[in-house]
Amino acid sequence: MANSVYQINKGINQSIEFKGLKAQYIWYLGGGVVALLIVFAVMYIIGFPTYLCIGIILAAGATLVMKIYGMSNKYGEHGLMKALARKQVPKLIKSRSRKIFIGKK
Repeated sequence: MANSVYQINKGINQSIEFKGLKAQYIWYLGGGVVALLIVFAVMYIIGFPTYLCIGIILAAGATLVMKIYGMSNKYGEHGLMKALARKQVPKLIKSRSRKIFIGKK
């Protein structure tokens, strides 16, 4: 029993990462690719020329990938949620009366 060999999983409690994308950005990129596939299908069914459809989708896909990787590098795993939460906090609170401070015991 002393000769048992166990493998240690050193990735416990670490965020998911795929080719440099961290956490939720993997899902954002996947959703964007699915959306581009649907847009391509709609454009093709409507009757746009095939090469025009491919060109538009390639340009939009390249932009999508650059933006998602940029957000992943800029904000990191939880930074985007923190940045969005910071925008919802009011800069100041105005109180025109002291009623809320006086009379409560």
